[in-house]
Amino acid sequence: MKAVILTGGLGTRLAPYTAILPKPLLPIGRVPILQIIIRQLKHFGFTDVILACGYLSELIQAYFMNNPISREINIHYHMEEKPLGTAGALGSIQGLDEPFLVMNGDVLTNLNFSKLIEYHQSKDAALTIAVTQKKVQLELGILLMDGNNQLTGYDEKPTKTYPASTGIYIYDPKVLKYIQPNVHLDAPSLVLKLIENNEKVLGYTSDVFWLDMGNHGDHERAIQEFEKDPSRFYVE
Repeated sequence: MKAVILTGGLGTRLAPYTAILPKPLLPIGRVPILQIIIRQLKHFGFTDVILACGYLSELIQAYFMNNPISREINIHYHMEEKPLGTAGALGSIQGLDEPFLVMNGDVLTNLNFSKLIEYHQSKDAALTIAVTQKKVQLELGILLMDGNNQLTGYDEKPTKTYPASTGIYIYDPKVLKYIQPNVHLDAPSLVLKLIENNEKVLGYTSDVFWLDMGNHGDHERAIQEFEKDPSRFYVE
């Protein structure tokens, strides 16, 4: 089974660290988040990992060149000459002829990838998105009003919960016909295109830990969560 990991982002919100390291090489505990992800994929039976690289790609290749994990799972590199978005790179990767996983290279999660794949295949979906429940607190009072502008309630700074993408997907190969090689395309635009063409796009919700390292605070939290118990994330 194959997985594509997106590793080409600039990671500007994690500067200055990302001025010298690509975000997927930032350490969580003693190893980079990217190595943790590859270990997880190996645990769930993946045989091939394709790293879609761009920014500071030479450092990613150098890190895995003599890394023991590279003898346990096949690691390939797909180089982007220009940023192609979170879906665009897939248009020119060869050999994606069976359902495959795509995920961002900065995600710490204990998602069971096998259950995600089983769900996708059992539903005969074109695309399945792993979903997390995101809580958002609004910093203002929300007025509840009827059709006559009469107030029926007042909710001060409520917390709302929304289903959100984890940046982890299972693709059926037929989705690739909607992706032009070397043309920028992000995942939200691809999802809308699939919906417009009556393709089945599903969300997979599970009660798991998930965190992307989008900023310094999330990076610190990822370190703390991982160091509590690395075995939670299928690594020792």
